[in-house]
Amino acid sequence: MAKTNKPKYMNISKTGFTAMFWLCGTLLAFGQRIDLKDLSAFKNPSNSWSLAQNVIADLNAENVLRTTKGEGILVNQSTAKKAGSDLYTINEYGDVVVELDYLTAKGTNSGIYLQGNYEIQIDDAWGIRNPSSSNNGGIYQRWDDSKPEAEKGFGGVAPRQNASKAPGLWQHIKIIFQAPQFDATGKKTKNAKIISAELNGVLIHENVELFGATRGAAGAEKAKGPLRLQGDHGSVAFRNIQITEISEMARPNQNGGADPIYIEAASNNMIRSFVDVAPGVRSVHAISVGGPEKVAFSYDLDNGTLLQGWHGDFIDATPMWDGRGNGTSRALGSVTRFTKKPVLAISKLANDQASWVTDTAGTGFRTKGYVMDKQDRPEFKYMINGTNVTDAVKVMENGQGLSREITVDKPSKDLYFLLATASNIEEAGKGLYLIDDKAYYIQLGEGTAKPVVRNVDGKWEIIAPIGSKLNYSILF
Repeated sequence: MAKTNKPKYMNISKTGFTAMFWLCGTLLAFGQRIDLKDLSAFKNPSNSWSLAQNVIADLNAENVLRTTKGEGILVNQSTAKKAGSDLYTINEYGDVVVELDYLTAKGTNSGIYLQGNYEIQIDDAWGIRNPSSSNNGGIYQRWDDSKPEAEKGFGGVAPRQNASKAPGLWQHIKIIFQAPQFDATGKKTKNAKIISAELNGVLIHENVELFGATRGAAGAEKAKGPLRLQGDHGSVAFRNIQITEISEMARPNQNGGADPIYIEAASNNMIRSFVDVAPGVRSVHAISVGGPEKVAFSYDLDNGTLLQGWHGDFIDATPMWDGRGNGTSRALGSVTRFTKKPVLAISKLANDQASWVTDTAGTGFRTKGYVMDKQDRPEFKYMINGTNVTDAVKVMENGQGLSREITVDKPSKDLYFLLATASNIEEAGKGLYLIDDKAYYIQLGEGTAKPVVRNVDGKWEIIAPIGSKLNYSILF
């Protein structure tokens, strides 16, 4: 049973669920990872499809992808003047798991067609609060031209929540698909089904029966068909394409588990809890903040560190409140992690190449909690190196990310701010940086000093002098 001493200011929903499990030993029959050293896995690819080593979207221009020659990334360049075409695998599949990464250009869309006939939509749905079936991750509509105009499209299924990321960032989707079945005469005896679809780690569909092919289907429904990637609606890129045929479908596990306890954020909401940052790494003094924009974040009060941000629903408090609980909460949306370990956000450095101070010892660090602004959002306060710091992290009104403003009461030229630590950092435009293999963007605000991008022991850091004020946005 869940504890009853839940804070009154939180909106809490408790709902049952059915867990799914796989019949081990009979699941995998054949797995294929498409080797993107060439296009030999595909049937007659048009010249709109090519391979690249790197690809970067332009956040200020629609349908623009810049590529670097090479291999490993499948790119489609399609424009209104020169539309591309769809791409089909040579191999055909029945029951299958499809797992891949993709990124879109700004304002464009594509689609993943199971068996060439059932479309999971891909589009730039960045910041949309209430997605439809035609938005990213949606199961596209069926179509009937004989019906009145307003009724031609029907049967589409919207994703449970918008787990989409910004254009130019890699997104990951995993689809478990059950093919339709037919008898010896060719009559369909069982409809196709999306057993599950996960977008950026969030379950967006579960056990959705497909009563027919979606609009733009390649042909009649059949027991096997190719994987099809839409290429005539805008520029898009794919990588890490894994296709695994399966011989046994998932079935319900009736044993279930604890009913989940969800915290909503229809209005501004906060929760204090432990937050697991990475395996074996836990922030024990964290606060998570969410609101109606469907964007939230977690903040470490012991270091002034922004831990993570996410699009979608707010908090799963089950591990914190069910039974004895362990004090942790989990994000319900698509999480973008900003650090693998809470470290001090501010350091006093002799120069911009000096080692970052990772421990509070000797810094005089002391948290002062937070104050609420006029919009009922927290502004975090702490002291470090004799300086009072205000860290104002705000959800952007357009739902596209977070803005952050750091102010200090005693400006000093040797105070630096750690913007990010990552496996790689790419400059994507003036004041715009791609962080950690296109996981998120950092956009520097006007007046912010030019940052220093440096390599420390094989890892990249981006730091900037604070002056009296530093402001930037995190787009994800």
